[in-house]
Amino acid sequence: MNPALRVVHAHGDHVSVSAGDVELLRYVYRPEAAWEAPKPYIHPLRTLAGHTVTDYRPNDHRWHKGLQMTASHLSGQNLWGGNTYVPGEGYRALPERVGSMVHRSFEEVSDRDGRVTLTDRLTWHPYSGEPWADELRRIEVHDVDPGSGPASLPASGSWALTWSSAVTNRRDEPLRFGSPTTQGREMAGYTGLFWRGPRAFAGGTVLGPDGAEGAGLMGSQSPWLAYTGEHDGVDGHATLVFAHAPENDHDGAAGTHPAHWFVRNDPVAAVAPSFAFHDELVLAPGDTLSRRYRILVADAAWERERIAARLKELPW
Repeated sequence: MNPALRVVHAHGDHVSVSAGDVELLRYVYRPEAAWEAPKPYIHPLRTLAGHTVTDYRPNDHRWHKGLQMTASHLSGQNLWGGNTYVPGEGYRALPERVGSMVHRSFEEVSDRDGRVTLTDRLTWHPYSGEPWADELRRIEVHDVDPGSGPASLPASGSWALTWSSAVTNRRDEPLRFGSPTTQGREMAGYTGLFWRGPRAFAGGTVLGPDGAEGAGLMGSQSPWLAYTGEHDGVDGHATLVFAHAPENDHDGAAGTHPAHWFVRNDPVAAVAPSFAFHDELVLAPGDTLSRRYRILVADAAWERERIAARLKELPW
């Protein structure tokens, strides 16, 4: 029997989602330090066995907080946090460029038919505080599958998280989404939805659907990418699979701005399906940038064939 999902809202601070006795995630929306570009984030994120698969404020990047929507370069502003990459100068402390993504209200916090849904309205601001963009964000927890197998082996269950963001430009001029790579730093195209894994996951296994693996997937394109890491403290592994929804048009074949994977397993574990890796994405006044992603959180080290089979079982 699948464990029942339960949602608890600690008003003004966070929303937690549990399956049985395990808190799967905590969506935190309370304001935090201005230097870290305050924004809502998910931490902890856990497997069905209760093992944490995110990091929070690591000493190398205090603004890395679990799973969060970011904008590392946005029309000259930094909604990522920390130092800003400047062409010809490298990373510099420029607090006057560090903005924020502010939670305004929840349209929905519900638990129905085996699915938890959070719908959040946010406003994106530069350092100076004016509203640059509105975001409608939808986070869904669904398809909890405890799995099965010999008692002698680690648990191999999984669950799915679907994250949708629709960002509307409220300025009277274009919003320009970029990354350190669009500013001149090679292979540092991080922006958009960003996951920071636990320190124990450094050196983990990275897989793509077409046989490629490891560091060669940095800057690549594919409908999904998987990261497997080994836990500290307990025996076993966990696998996270990051997948594009079909309408994302990740390779730009239908005319959408293409996406490329930002992925590192050395010196840290990090994944982002960046929508502005090599080239800026320009959003005209009044236009909306919509993207939808699915993250499969699985106990154990999953191979490529198992990942592909499970993704096929989960219709969009």
